Amino acid sequence: MAVCARLCGVGQSRRCRRRQRNNQQDQGSDSDMDEEEEERIVAQRQTDAGGCGGPAERGVATAGPSDACEHGSGHVNRGRSLDCSSTGPTHPQSLAELPPELLVEIFSLLPGTVLPSVALVCKKFRQILNTETIWRRRCMEEFGMKEDLRKMEAGGVSSQDLYVKLLHPYRHILGLWQPDIGPYGGLLNVVVDGLFIIGWMYLPPHDPRVEDPMRRRPLFRIHMWESKKATVECMYGHKGPHKGDIQTVKKDEFSTKCNQTDHHRMPGGRQEEFRTWLEEEWGRTLEEIFHEHMQELILMKFIYTSQYDNCLTYRRIYLPPAMPSDLLQPGLFKGTYGSHGLEIVMFSFHGKFARATKLTGDPNVPAGQLTLDVDLSRPVVLPELDQQRNIEEVSRLVLGIHEQAQREMEPQSSGTSATVKTAEGACDDAGASGGDGMETDHGACSEGCLSGPSSSKTNPPESQPFVLPLGVMARNEVYPRTCRKCFYGTGLIAGHGFTSPERTPGLFVLFDEDRFGFIWLELKSFSLYSRLTDHLAHAHAPSMERFEAMLRNMQSWTS
Repeated sequence: MAVCARLCGVGQSRRCRRRQRNNQQDQGSDSDMDEEEEERIVAQRQTDAGGCGGPAERGVATAGPSDACEHGSGHVNRGRSLDCSSTGPTHPQSLAELPPELLVEIFSLLPGTVLPSVALVCKKFRQILNTETIWRRRCMEEFGMKEDLRKMEAGGVSSQDLYVKLLHPYRHILGLWQPDIGPYGGLLNVVVDGLFIIGWMYLPPHDPRVEDPMRRRPLFRIHMWESKKATVECMYGHKGPHKGDIQTVKKDEFSTKCNQTDHHRMPGGRQEEFRTWLEEEWGRTLEEIFHEHMQELILMKFIYTSQYDNCLTYRRIYLPPAMPSDLLQPGLFKGTYGSHGLEIVMFSFHGKFARATKLTGDPNVPAGQLTLDVDLSRPVVLPELDQQRNIEEVSRLVLGIHEQAQREMEPQSSGTSATVKTAEGACDDAGASGGDGMETDHGACSEGCLSGPSSSKTNPPESQPFVLPLGVMARNEVYPRTCRKCFYGTGLIAGHGFTSPERTPGLFVLFDEDRFGFIWLELKSFSLYSRLTDHLAHAHAPSMERFEAMLRNMQSWTS
């Protein structure tokens, strides 16, 4: 530590420590005398080994001229002449006196954001910061660039220019974003991809292949190929890259703009554009979609999203933090939503609740809304397989727990509203019973069935058989036939335009680490969810508080 202090020019020098010891001589301590004697002995041994000058002179030369103190007096001895002081080893008194190669190594370890401040210290530092090794290392460690740097440097673009003019100015747009496309939302991932910064729009696989990998489509890219400054290009359309622009609106928000929208148009007009979009979005033609209501929904989405082909605003989103006590790893999942096709949800844990928030949505329940709310404190023990096939039996179990949850929440409600507040929203009594005979099942539940799942003392097996009740519609004919656990939960349903939203009871089914399902009892429908396995960098939430604040903001964007 003493060597480091003298090297950097901070802390006490040996002379100062000797002066402090000398000032304590009047207290009768002789420990300092012993230390001085030890130093003289060391100096004498160095002289005997072949050093220059006498013992005293050799000791002073090693310590430096300023370290010579006359023992016992407390005063510096200025009268000695040092014959070899000019040839003895010297210690740097400040960082600026270090060799250039050592400074390059030190500066390479600093974050790139502080290097401009280092360059302001002195001319020597500014010259050393022009070394490519420093900036190459920053590009590799901060942005994961490796072999691409050699190609860039071979093309005449230095690592310093790449960092200063491209990576650093646009670092704030790296990560996950949700585009503002009305109720439909979306998922954008901005990454350093080779020698480019690319904004990839993530699209779910074609309905109903929920376990297929995600599809990607580039929306924009930024590079430095043609000039010494960063160039923004729009990638939308079918005529190749063209001029674009990126503007930072405010923190955690930016916008893209296309400057050549004619590149988005096709020779065959809107009909050709629609057919091409339908093939990309759904993997089929309009003639292959026989359901009239689905055709209307598809045409509506094309018309709506086409308005945003020249300008889009994005808001930052985070991946949910993981805790050791979580039922499964939180993250992004793709799930089936009937005629609306596949949608992307964010699955996260909040105390005794697990929640799925929509990243992509539809005209009924838009992006940003809480689609599933699962109460992990209310497990459901499934009956035997023959009883699982009976929708009435499954409804009796789930609605019994739903009624119990409502009764427990009644003392906290005002008692004047027709809507009973549950964990994360309103659950309408009329919506819970529905108009399809569900009210009969709800009323037929006796007190005996209420104590089944909630008071069971036996833990369900790690894996148990599972089958969908008869009459429940599923987009996927192939689904897991065993599950780990089941819980009571509610799902959000609404009319077109997000009118009359209400939470309806259902059954959450955990199949494995990467798949879960939800039975919408009122709709008699089943949604299967599969994990999104793509690697998403720069996307983790700084804290749980920031993540929950983001969820609240997402709901306000589309409410």
